[in-house]
Amino acid sequence: MGAGGKVVNWPKTREALSRAANIYTRIMLGLDVRDATAGIPRLPCRHAADDQPGPGGIDGYCFQIDLTLRVADAGLRIVEVPITFVEREHGASKMSNSIIMEAFWRVAQWGVQRRLGRRTTRDGARLANPRG
Repeated sequence: MGAGGKVVNWPKTREALSRAANIYTRIMLGLDVRDATAGIPRLPCRHAADDQPGPGGIDGYCFQIDLTLRVADAGLRIVEVPITFVEREHGASKMSNSIIMEAFWRVAQWGVQRRLGRRTTRDGARLANPRG
């Protein structure tokens, strides 16, 4: 969650998972974003990610990380807006071990691609390496 945001009714284990995932994502991808898994507070303009790599077969929640990374790679400013996220009262979370592992491996893959300057646009052009 972004600075000033909070989560209501999450189990401590889910909160710890979210915090750890965001630390891992910041380190692996070099993003200056507190919550790369938040999808609602960020509203990129429609064309922001047009020429960036698509999520390609993502099954879990890491599409939110992918969108954040594509917006950052496009050189656009990311503004995080604090929200209060209230856990659902009915139904069950879709979070599963397979979703966690998918995000772990995809973030690792994207991190290596960024460090090697190998992330490409949909038409095959290389993106600028954000680390120089």
